Amino acid sequence: MAEKTATEHERIAAAWRDLQTTKLYDIIAAAPLLLFYGASVLRMTPALIGDLQRIDVNAIDALFAVSLLRDIAAVSFVLLVLTFLLIRRTPQAKSKGWLPRFAAIAGTYLGVAVVWLPPQPIGLMLSLLSIALIVGGLGFAIYALVHLGRSFSLMAEARKLVTDGPYARIRHPLYLGEAISIVGLMLQYLSPVAVAIVGVQLSFQLLRMKNEELILTRIYPEYDAYKSRTARLLPGVY
Repeated sequence: MAEKTATEHERIAAAWRDLQTTKLYDIIAAAPLLLFYGASVLRMTPALIGDLQRIDVNAIDALFAVSLLRDIAAVSFVLLVLTFLLIRRTPQAKSKGWLPRFAAIAGTYLGVAVVWLPPQPIGLMLSLLSIALIVGGLGFAIYALVHLGRSFSLMAEARKLVTDGPYARIRHPLYLGEAISIVGLMLQYLSPVAVAIVGVQLSFQLLRMKNEELILTRIYPEYDAYKSRTARLLPGVY
């Protein structure tokens, strides 16, 4: 009886391991993110449609135009993330343990906590700079995400090595775009607490990059050569 029970446990364990390699499991694992990004699109879209309907080409000003571009970029980015979460490849390998997962989540979402702080009166020029950083960062993130395509991951995982487009010179262009946009967002809530929140998020993002590079180095023998000819974030700087 004990031998039969052990065999049954082994069969269940093997079935579980097999399930983890399937697309079904990948979608189930991504379900919280799919719900989050889907709800985000539903929340942002009505306001964007309202802004588009109120456009008066004879009275449009620069601040409204840039704000509109920001909202369009934000909705486009979230829609792309939602799409690639659904169609992405199954991972060939994943980082183990809770710390890489925590670093990935904190590096992605922690900076958004600044919206819970009171907005600060920052003046027209700083407002324009804030919006320009958000638009520019999201635009670059979209460019990187399109090239990353079905290799997109939130956690430190290896799906397929991408080395074209922005990845030809920078190993983490998506995170660079996100960092630029979150700094732009921070300017609207500028305070020591806001700076601290974004600083902690960026620290986790750096840890996330290191975790990803470890798993990619382990899976792809050519990754070391790729690292030697690219910058982590800023060519010639870092």
